[in-house]
Amino acid sequence: MSEHPDQHENEGSDEEQQEDEQYINQDDIEVVEESDADDEPMDEDDQEEDGSGMISANLPLEDNSLGHSIHHESSIFQVTLHPSFPNPPLAISGGEDDLAFIFSPLSPFPDPSSSKYPINNSTFEPVRLTGHTDSVITCAFSSDGEMVATGGMDGKVRVWRRVKGKQAEDPASVEAWRSWEFLTSLDTSDEITWLTWHPKGPVLAAGTEGGTVWMWQLPSGNNMQVFSSHTEATTAGYFTPNGKLLVTTSADSSACVFDPRENAPLLRLAPHQTYNFGRFEEGITSLAVAPASNFLAIGGANGQIRVINLPDGKVVSKIPGHAEGESIEGLAFMDILGLAGPGGDGSTKGLLLVSAATDGKAIVWDVTTSKPRAEVHHEDVVTSVFAHPAPRRYLFTTASADKTLKTWDARQGALIATHKGHAGTINGLAVAAAPAGWGVPEGEEEKAGESVVVSAGDDGAVLVWRV
Repeated sequence: MSEHPDQHENEGSDEEQQEDEQYINQDDIEVVEESDADDEPMDEDDQEEDGSGMISANLPLEDNSLGHSIHHESSIFQVTLHPSFPNPPLAISGGEDDLAFIFSPLSPFPDPSSSKYPINNSTFEPVRLTGHTDSVITCAFSSDGEMVATGGMDGKVRVWRRVKGKQAEDPASVEAWRSWEFLTSLDTSDEITWLTWHPKGPVLAAGTEGGTVWMWQLPSGNNMQVFSSHTEATTAGYFTPNGKLLVTTSADSSACVFDPRENAPLLRLAPHQTYNFGRFEEGITSLAVAPASNFLAIGGANGQIRVINLPDGKVVSKIPGHAEGESIEGLAFMDILGLAGPGGDGSTKGLLLVSAATDGKAIVWDVTTSKPRAEVHHEDVVTSVFAHPAPRRYLFTTASADKTLKTWDARQGALIATHKGHAGTINGLAVAAAPAGWGVPEGEEEKAGESVVVSAGDDGAVLVWRV
């Protein structure tokens, strides 16, 4: 999935710019002290999970989170934060119960009267998004945060838009974000596997189990393209940060690079077709795009990783490290020096790639040398990885089936914090800037540049930490 730095477009001719405008149609480890209750015997009915993976109400879980949001009745598959988080501090989640929710993951401030963030999980009633007839497995805000889309195993993509109130309404108020209108249901007749919004305008792309990739213009819902270059399920897809390309991967072991205005791919990268591409016998499982839109990384079910140059499609790095047959579950680029992304010089200095896999490891790679910089561990499958925003862009967080998340320093692989509180596998992970004053222990000084870590999992809960 998905990860989202600030973007800029490369300069081009007036004709190219006009075409683009027409296309987008712009209208620290924490120690948890045990309570006395931990010494009391548990009833036979007390158990870690209730059989469905949900949190047992009687279980004294080790929990160092700063808040819980429990709206779903079963597993949550994805959680995504508003692109301007914490302005507003909203998230969207999708779950096995066929529902999605727009909600605030933040607990109330200690002194609400002094907060410039009136939205929290006490003041903001979750917005329930209905209409799917099977699990909602993917969801996301549009690039401007004004629309949300959900994708389901029922083959539908459903889209909602914020209803703005009076012009004088405080944009940070609860009222400004309370109302959302349903726009359209987009039917692909096949299970949705992922969706992604264009970074420059109201265009939405989604991949399916059948191998097609669909693209629509919103709010009209008009179909713009149906890409049919994959022969098996599409596993991931992203627009490049500059908005010029759409990159997709598939269980058929191929990766495609599209100009969104053209139906045929600019590049189709595949075994026996692309030099040094590799085998990827069980398909490509993970995808990441570098912040300067000049590299993509792919990972496979057999543990292989490739870094590929854009736009020419040349394989520039074959990365080993994970055991053969251990699936790559997540990839994330990190621009730790601020030189390799928008506003930088476009070099690979300071550009890192983090891979997460079913072998319980996450490995930090130097993209320039293709050598490992650090290796970190969980006790079970690492399900996802997320890079932190500036100014602490050297941090990343991993989530795992061992029911924990961990935040690491990519420079040395040092463990910064362990996040506990989930009762099952963690499926969704998102990181964003922390709101000023929120989650700071009483008597401690606030540290600049800290982030919130938000996660969701099979226990049906969304948890949040500050790090």
